[in-house]
Amino acid sequence: MYLVSQFCLYEQWLNQPAQLVDSALLQLCLSFDAPRLTSLICEHTGLLMLLISNPDNWPLMPNCSGSSSPPAFTYPELQPDYCQYSEWHDAMQITTDILSKCILIDQSGFAREVCQNKTFLNSLLQNKEIAWLESHCSTSMISPSPGPMQSFNLAAWCDYHNWAEKQVDDSVVGLCWQNDQVAFQEKVCCKAAVFEKLLENPLNKWLTSVCTDMEQITVTPQVCKYSDWTHPIIVDMTDLALCAEIDPQNFTSKVCANSTVLQNLLANPDNTWLIRHCSNYSVIPTPGGQTIRPGFSASEQCLYSRWITSFPNATLLAQCWEKDQANFISFICPDAGILLFLSREPSTAWVSRICKAYINSTTTEPNHCASETLIKQLSLMCPDYLCQPCASQNTVLQMMVHCWVKSVNSRMEGLLTTPVAEVLNRAVAASVVILLAVEDSVGPIWQVNTTIRQSALTSVVDYLQREINQNRKKVLLQCFGTVLSNLLQMSRDVTGSELLLIKEYLNLPLSSLKPVLTAAHISTVKLILQYYNSFMSTIQLSKEYQSTMVSVILKTHLATDSNLLLDLGSLLVAVSPDDVKTFPSLQNNDKLRKTINANLGWMSLALREAFGLWYGKILSPSNITGGNQSLIRDTGNLIAYLPFHLFQHLSAAQLLDGLDVLQRNTLSPLKQVFMANKLIGTYRNMTAQDLVRLGNVLCLAEARDLFVYKNTEVFQVIQEIIMNCTLSGLSMPSQLHSDLILSNPEFQNPSSLSSVRLEEIAPLLPSLGITFLNGLSASQLLAALPALSTIPFTPTQASVIVDKLLTNARIPDQLEELGSLIVGVKTETLLSLTSDRLLSAMKAFVQHTPARCRPYMSVLCAPEANAIATKLWGFPQVVSWLDDVEPMLRWTPLICILSRTQLLVKNLSNTTTKHWKTQQAQAIVKAVNTYTNQTKPNFLSLGTLFQGVSCKDLQLLFQADRSPSFVRRILALLRHQPGLLHTALKRCVIEEVYPLQFFADLLQDLGAEIALCIPMDIIRLFPADKMDILRKMIVASPQYFLMLTRMQQEIIVDKIIQRMNMYTGPFTEEEFRSLDIMAPFVADEVFIQVDRSFFTKNLDYLQKLCYSSSKMELVARILQEPAVFGPVKNWNQETLTVVGRFLFFLPSKVLQDLPSSLMTVGRIEKLFMSQRQWEDSDVGILCSDKNETKDVFGKQQSVLQFFLGFLKMDYSSLPPIVPTCEILHTTAPSAWPSSSFNSMSSSHFSNCLELIGQDPFLESYQRIEILKRVKKIYGPVSSFSQSVIAQLGGIAVELSPEELGTLRLTERRSISALGALNTWNKRQLAALFTVVLSSTKLTPSKLDSSMLVALGHIVCGAQIAEINTFNNVEFSKAVLWLGKLNLPCSEEQMGALVGLLTHSLAFGFMSSWGTDVFIEIGVLAAGLPDFAMSSLVKEQIEGISPMAMSMIPPKKFSVVFHQNQINMFTYEQAYALTPQQRSALNDVQKRAIDMVLTCWKRKIDLSAGLAQSHSLLCIILGLLMVLAILL
Repeated sequence: MYLVSQFCLYEQWLNQPAQLVDSALLQLCLSFDAPRLTSLICEHTGLLMLLISNPDNWPLMPNCSGSSSPPAFTYPELQPDYCQYSEWHDAMQITTDILSKCILIDQSGFAREVCQNKTFLNSLLQNKEIAWLESHCSTSMISPSPGPMQSFNLAAWCDYHNWAEKQVDDSVVGLCWQNDQVAFQEKVCCKAAVFEKLLENPLNKWLTSVCTDMEQITVTPQVCKYSDWTHPIIVDMTDLALCAEIDPQNFTSKVCANSTVLQNLLANPDNTWLIRHCSNYSVIPTPGGQTIRPGFSASEQCLYSRWITSFPNATLLAQCWEKDQANFISFICPDAGILLFLSREPSTAWVSRICKAYINSTTTEPNHCASETLIKQLSLMCPDYLCQPCASQNTVLQMMVHCWVKSVNSRMEGLLTTPVAEVLNRAVAASVVILLAVEDSVGPIWQVNTTIRQSALTSVVDYLQREINQNRKKVLLQCFGTVLSNLLQMSRDVTGSELLLIKEYLNLPLSSLKPVLTAAHISTVKLILQYYNSFMSTIQLSKEYQSTMVSVILKTHLATDSNLLLDLGSLLVAVSPDDVKTFPSLQNNDKLRKTINANLGWMSLALREAFGLWYGKILSPSNITGGNQSLIRDTGNLIAYLPFHLFQHLSAAQLLDGLDVLQRNTLSPLKQVFMANKLIGTYRNMTAQDLVRLGNVLCLAEARDLFVYKNTEVFQVIQEIIMNCTLSGLSMPSQLHSDLILSNPEFQNPSSLSSVRLEEIAPLLPSLGITFLNGLSASQLLAALPALSTIPFTPTQASVIVDKLLTNARIPDQLEELGSLIVGVKTETLLSLTSDRLLSAMKAFVQHTPARCRPYMSVLCAPEANAIATKLWGFPQVVSWLDDVEPMLRWTPLICILSRTQLLVKNLSNTTTKHWKTQQAQAIVKAVNTYTNQTKPNFLSLGTLFQGVSCKDLQLLFQADRSPSFVRRILALLRHQPGLLHTALKRCVIEEVYPLQFFADLLQDLGAEIALCIPMDIIRLFPADKMDILRKMIVASPQYFLMLTRMQQEIIVDKIIQRMNMYTGPFTEEEFRSLDIMAPFVADEVFIQVDRSFFTKNLDYLQKLCYSSSKMELVARILQEPAVFGPVKNWNQETLTVVGRFLFFLPSKVLQDLPSSLMTVGRIEKLFMSQRQWEDSDVGILCSDKNETKDVFGKQQSVLQFFLGFLKMDYSSLPPIVPTCEILHTTAPSAWPSSSFNSMSSSHFSNCLELIGQDPFLESYQRIEILKRVKKIYGPVSSFSQSVIAQLGGIAVELSPEELGTLRLTERRSISALGALNTWNKRQLAALFTVVLSSTKLTPSKLDSSMLVALGHIVCGAQIAEINTFNNVEFSKAVLWLGKLNLPCSEEQMGALVGLLTHSLAFGFMSSWGTDVFIEIGVLAAGLPDFAMSSLVKEQIEGISPMAMSMIPPKKFSVVFHQNQINMFTYEQAYALTPQQRSALNDVQKRAIDMVLTCWKRKIDLSAGLAQSHSLLCIILGLLMVLAILL
């Protein structure tokens, strides 16, 4: 009992709660004082909580399930002096600390002596600092006295079903966990509400370590039982190695620094590696007083002659065996006395066996014992199996396997987690795995794999096919991948069971694919690829699945075997461009090149270009110029995607020989121009066959090179090719049209053309214009209708044709035959059609190229789209027509959907597959919640409706299941929605996933759209690897980055390049390409350092990107550097071709220094076309900034007018060129001086009137001159036809109110053309609204939704009284379009308009409006009354568009929005505010706005690990942003 009295001081443990009780000490006390200590642990929660605060003590805790309640007295040894209650005379001296300790260690005594003694309790309560005592005593359970207490009622204490609703004492939590672990795991750990409630108490944080998924149980507590190692024990070497690797800190302190443990472990000779491992310590003490020091010297330590009197300890013995084996054997093995002594101690008995084995091995007749050898090789401890005479190998194997099974089974119980052990037992017998592993360890001695491979493989396959738990399959394939690979044949012909096993890898869920493939053996990976490429036609894998699969293989296994690239086969299409950059140099491998060539056609353009860059690394210009004429054919498709600086070295002969290869690939515009000029310019006698092979590339040649073929047999071929180019939408210089095509005399008399000839020239009809179309008869058009229905006519041109066709009664019945001509059908005609006629035509409409219908891009203009949508959705049967009406959903008003939600919910399986708008999806999801009992699985089946899930719904989903797999399922569903996600939903996702512990691992799953909504003060904390993931996502999906404001773009890029350390040194090609779309948004000081060689060689790539004004200036400066192209006066034709649209980045004065001989009309047209081609690209559409676009246009105008002679004062020069309609199409009407329009012929002017009217850059002085010409051709304003009015566009703004009053606006097409303009003044608007009513003979109350849509901005010309008479339902159907316009209405008009929407048949009371309604009404939200706006809640504010925010009158804004509401704004809403609005705010409101703008300041809990304070950088950037807005 001496040890107990010295070490088991329980009272001292309680007095020092900050000092953890070591597991070794606890084990000692349990060994010598078990009854008393067990009783104390089970009966005193305070001691229990103290002990389990050290996880190492968990395995030692006693079972208290049978323990009774403590007796009504306390243990004297646990009562310190200050718990002598009879001596508590001065209440002011009794502190909270004393009371707490006494309550903790003497619960029963404290309750009896203090709480039950009311007089004593009241005296103590005089001390106000311990007033809490009264509450404690009133709620504490008091043991009845006298007599024994009732038995402990576990169910009463552990009433888990009430824990989510009340505060549970932390001691009760610990008690229930200790005594009721099974129920605790189910009812606490697995119940999110209960678990999160308990975690609110900091004292319960320990729950996060015990409430883990059983699959996540760490191996440390089960294997690294340091407390067990203090006793003599044989510990497996693999266990020790595992602990040393995964738990180095504890291993070092509890093994290397503990001589007792170290000596015990060295009893196993396989553990002698510990000596080296622990040699980092200057001295490793041993119990015998000897030490082992680094730099062990056998001559000094291994003094064998002294061992007969002073026996060595186990540590020194093992050291000498390892370091001095020869002398050890010669001195010790022959000495029977020493061997006898050593054999008596378990820790040194191994010496006798080793010496015996050594002596036997050196005899003339060796007696090899296979079982013992295997046991040693495999580190097995089998004391019951000593070496016996071996009759046969089978006997040996049987003995060894028996030993192994016993060892592995015992090890499974302590080492493998429950799922792994279960899968191993269920999938295949342990003996099979052992046999295979034995063979893997010792070589093919037993031929085990050959003997049992097929039966074992069949067993595994049977298990995998029966097992429905995907997680168990994952465990088997991941944890036993090496053994499974041994079962598979390594031949190229895999059949039978091998195929079935490989198939299981491809049946894994996406979430399991990465870990399984990472752990797979290289041979297994090869078989998977072989199987996929053999059966890919029957294997349906998503693009995301293929991409993940290839990414893992490349990153994990490519370094091991570069030939994996050959095995990828068709999966090369799933490689990312970033991965291609890391490919090994295998460009000269013919098989790999052929595989890439065969799969290029299915790759994205970005991936093809990445392969071109990779292949170009081995080529130089000399390799190309010195190559064979058949170089292109020999190389194959890859050569088409070489960088232009290499491609331009191909000769004309090589190009002509490889033309077929180049034509079947997608060449960049620059390469096509190079090909055209190289071939046409080199060969002057090309045959018709050669020209046909050139195809559309011919249209990019210089006109002068094609004119040499005029009056030859091949000229007709050239004309046909140019017509095909027109049909495909390829832009060409006007001279090709006018001189080679349109000059044909037969076009002067349209009525003389046969229907066959009309079909042949159909692609040219849009270029021939309205004057030509007016000359055609209805019979001509009807005969050629099949050809005409595929041509992209403008709305005005289409209306001319349709008006002629509608004179034939047959056409309305065959509306679908109109094809793309539908854009010319009057709205009035569409409204008169029946639903079945409209439905029959819908499929045909959407199959044709959409026409540009401003301000929307659609095959239909706004009034027509509204008419069709509202008409079809007026029928309840529309729910069964969803497949046909889906193309119109984007133009379907919300009010139409609301009336059909119940039917849509009944047909939910079909509803969830359609492309709904956000507000439509939100309305339907609300109905789903109303009409169904929605559960978590059902939410995940919402499909395309999931974009409409509310933040509340999303929060409930995450609360129900926060597992990584479930969170990833939600994020995957969000990534695959058909349209853009609403900002509120993205913000909600960030708020929910950011606090998760595995948030950092979810970045890839978020996708670029959601990831770019992460607040900047989180992004700036990303480590380098996470920042790189963000970079890759932006590069892969650049559209979301381009939708950000310039300030946001620059801040994000700044953070990324900081992590990439790119602020110093040159801006290399690798860095530039890695940023891709983001590269032009780096800081100016970084961009100016761009590698000049890369810049010069890759201008075609650089021109695709987006540049701010400052970067345009830097590009212009770089272009003129001597090392690049030098001064512009020295530029040549090749330079202009390569520079392309970058020419317009140069200052206007510099542009005038260009050689005038180069700046021909054709060259100027091509420069304009290159800029327009970029503006119409995906990047250009999203990149265009209004001010930057206007600056570029100003330089375009300067170039055209200067080099075409309009700005020169030299009277000896030729007169300025007179523009044709064709050249206005290739340039821009506004680029020409106003006088040019007076010089145009009437036919050219009329044909281009629609184009001129749509030009956004026309100045007032130009519009005035154009209007004069219009009046001269078409007569006074009062005589303008509906067609002329529709073509006027912006020109009409120059009409006076009096002139507008004389117009006849009878058709929606003409009204819509004027209603789309936003530059009318108030008098003009009033005149227009009045003339619409008088022309249509309608009253305001009779205006239907399509008419209101056509009115557009003209709605603001109505008086308040007139607005109040609008039909509420019709107006609610029109609000989808009107809400997108920047309406110039007064505050009173806006209020009246929004008031119409509150009708019960519209959207009802404003207080009931949700996010969906606010999204739908758009800018009309600015008209909400003050009271309603000041009462808006978060859900409603989230639906207000940024434009609507900017339109709220400044004074009204400052009155209605208080600080808390402003805090709910999104960044986009705050950024949209005007300087006038900001200046009207008070200081508190301004600070709230600044906080929203500053670094996307998040409104989520930062307790997950990041600081809450604003960084200085964030504050500075925010202030600069605010200053920029104000200025």
